[in-house]
Amino acid sequence: MHFALINDQMVAAKQGLKGSCRGCGQPVIAKCGTVRVHHWAHQRSEMCDSWWEAEKEWHRSWKNNFPHLWQEFFMLDIHTDEKHIADVRTDQGLVIEFQHSPIKPEERIAREKFYNDMVWVIDGTRLIHDYPRFLKGQNQIIASSQSGIFNVYDPEKCFPSAWLNSSVPVLFDFLGNESITNPLDFRSPLYCLFPIRVGRRGTLARIPRRAFVKTTINGEWSLRVKRIMSELLKARKEWQDQKEGSERSWQLHELQMSQLNKGRG
Repeated sequence: MHFALINDQMVAAKQGLKGSCRGCGQPVIAKCGTVRVHHWAHQRSEMCDSWWEAEKEWHRSWKNNFPHLWQEFFMLDIHTDEKHIADVRTDQGLVIEFQHSPIKPEERIAREKFYNDMVWVIDGTRLIHDYPRFLKGQNQIIASSQSGIFNVYDPEKCFPSAWLNSSVPVLFDFLGNESITNPLDFRSPLYCLFPIRVGRRGTLARIPRRAFVKTTINGEWSLRVKRIMSELLKARKEWQDQKEGSERSWQLHELQMSQLNKGRG
């Protein structure tokens, strides 16, 4: 953890400090070595959240874009007493999870259900094939009539399969901790894959990093996502109705041809 409580104040880990966990209240000690980022660790027990992963500098860099009070936000399900730590939870209730390590489908589903109003930001630099696959799949991505919004056909040709069935938006960060000066570099923006497909077509948004941070802080993000998701649900319903209509027409045609052939016999 980045922060612990000392005299009821949120304090970052520094050599020699001791504090208490903001979630469970147990004693924690500062770990300030040279391998991992400085962090707090529970003194006599395992981490109190089974979903927590050891943080990298990538996590910290992202989380530090947000107010400290929003970071490592402990959330409790009052019906089950289940408790988990959101990487970031805005004052609008949006949870942002920054994921570097691999995650099992069961845990991904559980997190999305627990947090509900959330978005994933995925470290697209962890696996060496993720960014080359994205570049190779550029011919699957076609601009739509809306600025910054694209249709992506067969998203599995562009993105890791582990994230294709998410029920919430997933943003891919192919830059990681690197720095670039060319704004036209494909790694410069984030790429947001929305969870609703219309047939083979997924929907992708290209989002500047600063715009993502700004809109999640001021609340515009959730409003925009809600609008886009509503449009996608409507488009999928129309596509399904059209598909079912075509199938019924074909079945009727087959029946008529069968009856015609019987009459000729």
